[in-house]
Amino acid sequence: MNLLDPALLGAIVAVFVLAGVVKGVVGLGLPTISMALLALVMAPAQAAALLIVPSLITNLWQARPWATLGAVLRRIAGMQAGVCAGTLAGALWLGPPSGQWAGVWLGLALAAYAAWGLFGAPPQLPPDMPPRRAQLLGAAAGALTGVITAATGVFVIPAVPYLQALDLDKDQLIQAMGISFTVSTVALAAGLGLNGGYTAGAAGASLLMLLPALAGMALGQRMRHRLSARTFKLCFMVSLALLGAYQAARGLAVIGP
Repeated sequence: MNLLDPALLGAIVAVFVLAGVVKGVVGLGLPTISMALLALVMAPAQAAALLIVPSLITNLWQARPWATLGAVLRRIAGMQAGVCAGTLAGALWLGPPSGQWAGVWLGLALAAYAAWGLFGAPPQLPPDMPPRRAQLLGAAAGALTGVITAATGVFVIPAVPYLQALDLDKDQLIQAMGISFTVSTVALAAGLGLNGGYTAGAAGASLLMLLPALAGMALGQRMRHRLSARTFKLCFMVSLALLGAYQAARGLAVIGP
């Protein structure tokens, strides 16, 4: 990609500011928004490479406080193992996100996530489920999340619904999402590296996008106390559904019968 093109650079910076704002307000959405918008102007593999550093740093920040990190990580350890295995296996099987089918799968993933956010009820695990079975279920959810991550660069489905099903309190849920998204980001970078999609140049470009992402996240955290979370979530999910539908329809139109 030519970051010396002022129009392209301005568009990319604006995307990361917007994605940072969304993450600052609702605690997630930076890779989802970034992939949804960047894939309109570049190949999905390029978009995935750009989001690595901003996603990693912002999610490490979200994974605090360190004092409770170990306890939360133990609850979701099986899921994280599944994420790593699924992402690497998906990368070897599918290759980097590329071609029109990658755009179709990305669009469908965004639409599914938006539909769940708009109409889905938070899932609940049975209270008497043995911890070992919960870990195995988490590993399966993580593996599926990993394959979707490898194909689309988006790592929220079914990871977030599974985390919600664990009946964590608000702070633990935010921390668990930060941990899960951090692991997914590292696994995505490894998968892209296996396919030659995460070069030194891509890493440098991704590092440059950290500043607008952090600026947007800081703005979003300030806005969080002034906006109705319910209204913001509604607008966010509807926008994702429209973007996903457009992305999938565009890919299918190019592929043809």
